Amino acid sequence: MPEAGKSLFDTAAQRLPRWMMAAAAAGVLGAFASGHGRAAAGFAVGSAAAILAYWWLQRALEGALSSGQPRLPQGTVLKLAARYPLLLGVVALFYRTGWLPSRAVMAGLFVPLVGVLIESVVLMPEALRRPASMGKYGPPPAQIHS
Repeated sequence: MPEAGKSLFDTAAQRLPRWMMAAAAAGVLGAFASGHGRAAAGFAVGSAAAILAYWWLQRALEGALSSGQPRLPQGTVLKLAARYPLLLGVVALFYRTGWLPSRAVMAGLFVPLVGVLIESVVLMPEALRRPASMGKYGPPPAQIHS
């Protein structure tokens, strides 16, 4: 249940990185348990790159929305622009060199999706119990500050 004054979105945003880390750890442990150490390392590299890209996006959006300025700072723009080349570079590096299985690296890139799916399942009972007066994403602004 969300804290007073916090929406479902706020609490989900706080839990999402934990779900991503848990999914990454489960994937790495599963690969190691099945005797595929290189695949586990590839999955860990892909997961780390995906979580880093998510973290950059989250920080950039928080900074952009809270700054109140019409333009984004240079560092924020750089991080947003670097996200996809970084992910593509990670996959290309391991695809071309063969150091780690590129399929495992690519599978690790889907860790944020797994985190979102887990969080969706966790939110479902709360969303179904929520009274219609609470609105879709939390209490109306007048209820938050009163």
